[in-house]
Amino acid sequence: MKELVKKNRSYRRFDESRTLNQELLRELVDCARLTPSGMNKQPLKYFTSWTQDINDKIFETLSWAGYLTDWAGPVAGERPTGYVVILGDKTITENFGCDHGIAAQTILLAAAEQGLGGCMIGSVRRAKLRELLKLPEHFEILLVIALGKPNETVVLDDAANDDIKYWRDDKDVHHVPKRLLTDILIH
Repeated sequence: MKELVKKNRSYRRFDESRTLNQELLRELVDCARLTPSGMNKQPLKYFTSWTQDINDKIFETLSWAGYLTDWAGPVAGERPTGYVVILGDKTITENFGCDHGIAAQTILLAAAEQGLGGCMIGSVRRAKLRELLKLPEHFEILLVIALGKPNETVVLDDAANDDIKYWRDDKDVHHVPKRLLTDILIH
């Protein structure tokens, strides 16, 4: 399990020649469907996209990698080939707790198990995405998961001096500092 978690990085560049399909996205969502849910209300719904047209619409509403201020996001040829938009159904509840985080991590772990990667994106122009996807008002857009075959190297580093900002080196390797276990355990 720990190796799978290590493989599950926030990938932001993908090989667009490796397309995804409806069946694969349905399988990933089916894994999320089985996760725990607060009070077992199961208020999450999912919009999946695997076509270029809808993918392009979703892409235009996303912001990528806030710490990389000189990078606007993946260029043509590096963009995700699939998306899962996680929605909260407000007819079931107004409070989605952490259900969408559990579901998103499950989707990403299932993708990693299949040699794919993704990125949870919370920086979304929600009103524009709602309009483009023609989503009813009772669905709250909680997260967007970008998916595809990773086309970048992401490595974990030990965080130094509490500096947790990710960065790219001169070889375009994406570095992600992680706090040490001894720094996060409270005794």
